[in-house]
Amino acid sequence: MIEVVCNLVMLMLMVALGASFVRVVIGPSLPDRVIALDMAATVVVAMILTHCVETNSAYYIPAAITIALLSFVGTVALALYIRKGGPS
Repeated sequence: MIEVVCNLVMLMLMVALGASFVRVVIGPSLPDRVIALDMAATVVVAMILTHCVETNSAYYIPAAITIALLSFVGTVALALYIRKGGPS
């Protein structure tokens, strides 16, 4: 049962990842693209953690934590850049 649920969750996450990449490409402004990249990173972390649940392994959890941390720092840095007068 857990395999079916994990496969369904992975499918939904792939759709969300595709939607976020579409927003990155056609985003009308820089803040929209930043938010879409942050969403894409969050979806990738969710995909990694879903894989960990499916395989009953904790091997990739440090990678998920690292991606989440780098995504947060990058989003904050880009928000400060936009706030200080970067292109909007």
